[in-house]
Amino acid sequence: MGLFDGKKGLILGVANDRSIAWAIAEEIMKQGGECGFTHLPDKPEDDKKKNHRRVAKCLEGWEKQAKFLVPLNVQSDENIAEVMQRAKEEFGKIDFLLHSIAYADLRDLQRDTVETSREGFQLAMDISAYSLIAVCNAAKDIMSERSSILTMTYFGGEKCVPGYNVMGICKAALDASMRYMAYDLGPRGVRVNALSAGPLKTLAGSAAKVNEMLPLYAAMAPLGRNITHEEAGRVGAFLLSDMSDGITAEILHLDAGYNAMGSPGRLLDRIKEAQTKSDG
Repeated sequence: MGLFDGKKGLILGVANDRSIAWAIAEEIMKQGGECGFTHLPDKPEDDKKKNHRRVAKCLEGWEKQAKFLVPLNVQSDENIAEVMQRAKEEFGKIDFLLHSIAYADLRDLQRDTVETSREGFQLAMDISAYSLIAVCNAAKDIMSERSSILTMTYFGGEKCVPGYNVMGICKAALDASMRYMAYDLGPRGVRVNALSAGPLKTLAGSAAKVNEMLPLYAAMAPLGRNITHEEAGRVGAFLLSDMSDGITAEILHLDAGYNAMGSPGRLLDRIKEAQTKSDG
């Protein structure tokens, strides 16, 4: 018997097979859950339909659990409503919803935060933070009485992480939005949480220079290593399952303990050792 037997829900934000959203979705389907998927809209001139094709490739072999794949532009309330209507037609009520959506113009990500453009800031906040509010509002009437919503955040929304720049501000707004959604939807029996994963090699992580943090995390984290996609999948699925009943308005850190460190820890020993060798 699987943890998600009889459970149905939406997965928003899979980009490819290295997405954290896919790791979570795969674990849910392994545990018997049925999922509806969305992908980034393809541009009309893109004959290859790259965004659709990448997600469709992930779903190969999962035809029984993956019930549909449709485009989603979270800047369009009409499109969001269409996706929720599709979910209602397919499932009636849904038991879980994963929101794994973020975006900032690469030019803004690559410049100092103080130089972020007004247009870029508005765009990043709309897609990365407001979209959670929009999705929760559109989904609230089809969420079951014992359901869970999960969004993906990062430590750069809590502390300054140079290089993460404007996305850190967006994640701070997302974290606050998550707590207010948890309050508003609580009387309906809907829980809302955030998973703060450490750096993983993903398409989104590469754009925000998260991959460059991998050696630092491995050196500083109490476990002395980085996390894996499989761990992200299991923890994300846990937060979307009945096993996490009673947990809401929380940020769960999955980073091998990195967030708990107040000093470089064992990394300092390595620095001292390197200095000793250099002096010698």
